[in-house]
Amino acid sequence: MIRMALVDEHPVVCDAIKALLADVEDIELTYTAHTVEDMIRKNNEEHVHIGLLVYYRPDLKDTEDVKMLTQRFPKIKVLILSMYNDETFILRMIKAGAKGHLARDTNRSEMLEAIYTLRNGFEYYAKTITNILLASYLSDKDIDHSEKENRQKDLSDREMEVLKLFAEGLSNRCIAEKLFISVRTVETHKTNIMKKINLKTTVDLVKFAIKNNIIELE
Repeated sequence: MIRMALVDEHPVVCDAIKALLADVEDIELTYTAHTVEDMIRKNNEEHVHIGLLVYYRPDLKDTEDVKMLTQRFPKIKVLILSMYNDETFILRMIKAGAKGHLARDTNRSEMLEAIYTLRNGFEYYAKTITNILLASYLSDKDIDHSEKENRQKDLSDREMEVLKLFAEGLSNRCIAEKLFISVRTVETHKTNIMKKINLKTTVDLVKFAIKNNIIELE
């Protein structure tokens, strides 16, 4: 059973997300909270695996909240649902310890995939979020192109397939269906890829694919 907490300042949104998850047998929305501080108090009594935090506007305090939550409860995977998809905000959340990020246009299916992905120990970023990070990366004039490394030679053909499809924005489930393998196998391939080419996050994985011309951007 995946135990979740939801942090949102609007009761009607909490009710809507509760309804989305109500018929999922292996996910339990253990409690809701209006603030991260409230979640921390409640989590001392009701431990959860995933914290879904909903944000409507950028605020530096949000970053501190995520840091405080992940430091106090390092086993909790923080999933952000943001109505404000700004690259600076997204990067701050990642650095603060968030393991997943959903955009305002997310649907029930994508939310469930994000929850399962985080519970399995992996990161999850919606395609919209990945595109924002790519735009930020490509516009960065400080990139040292001399540091490009052709490390993909260490990857198997299957790992190259997974890397290419992921960098193009496909979800784990879509990659699994396209390659006729399980979602768990896709996640394992991604972990092995990151180990082989010495990357830390899935964002780094996408950047690597761009640097080495594994994908072509429109």
